[in-house]
Amino acid sequence: MDLDTVRTFVAAADAGQFQEAAAELAVTQQAVSKRIAGLERSLGVRLFTRTARGAELTIDGQAFLPHARELLRVAERAVASVRAGRRPLRVDVIASRGAASGLMRGFHHAHPGIDLDVVMLPGIETAVAALRSGAIDASFRAVAAPGRPFPEDLVSVRVLDEPLQLLTGPGHALAGARSVTVAQLAGHRIWMPGIVPGTEWAAYYDDLVAEFGLTIEATGPNFGSDALLDTVADTPALATFMGAHTRLVWPAGHGLRRIPVTDPTPVYPHSLLWHRDNPHPALVTLRAHLAATAGGHDAPGTWTPDWVVPR
Repeated sequence: MDLDTVRTFVAAADAGQFQEAAAELAVTQQAVSKRIAGLERSLGVRLFTRTARGAELTIDGQAFLPHARELLRVAERAVASVRAGRRPLRVDVIASRGAASGLMRGFHHAHPGIDLDVVMLPGIETAVAALRSGAIDASFRAVAAPGRPFPEDLVSVRVLDEPLQLLTGPGHALAGARSVTVAQLAGHRIWMPGIVPGTEWAAYYDDLVAEFGLTIEATGPNFGSDALLDTVADTPALATFMGAHTRLVWPAGHGLRRIPVTDPTPVYPHSLLWHRDNPHPALVTLRAHLAATAGGHDAPGTWTPDWVVPR
């Protein structure tokens, strides 16, 4: 059913005259008459009776009018649900306790009037597809990786360099250190289950291993952060890397230690990605907020892979 025709019927019913309805809709009276006639043919009933005073609804017209109004209301709600600025800003934060989630919590605190939908997507290919389809408005990711050029239809701004820390249990040889250098980590087993080949995380840690001769093990299934913390707490031979802005809670009895890594400090480069044609006005506000609050990058004494390009 054509919505313009339904809108014309409602206007004519409210005005009581085709001429006034035509003026309201900025069409000719002939166009109004043709639309009403077409609607009557489609429904198989008469909707109006012509009178000396104009046009009056028939019994069928009176029965159809509330449904016609509801059709127009439903159409308006459908349009509003996808109109930029009328729907929530959808942002992929990768994980609920990571740095990106913290950045979005800060944004929500600073701009509580902006509606947000926060999602967590598994990999950059999924995130890029969601950005292109409009399923999300932005995603926090690394900028690129070797052999994978940055997509031309997306835009990226580097927003946060997150220092890596060493997480150990109480029995680990480095547990008592106030800080450790990258060189001191050589020979220690750093366990990071769940690193998927081809992801930005895999590319980052591959370069970290190649640059500093570290031993990173991604063996075993990824049972989640709780299982990782339990294993590191109970296994003196294992440690893991954790972002300085990652918020995890563990039992006090675990005795876990978060130890800064220095000389240099490996940092993970978080960037905000979005489609260059995305019109959502809240995306502009988010970018301005991150530029003002998230800090700089490439600070002295830090390390990132050569393929991470400032943008």
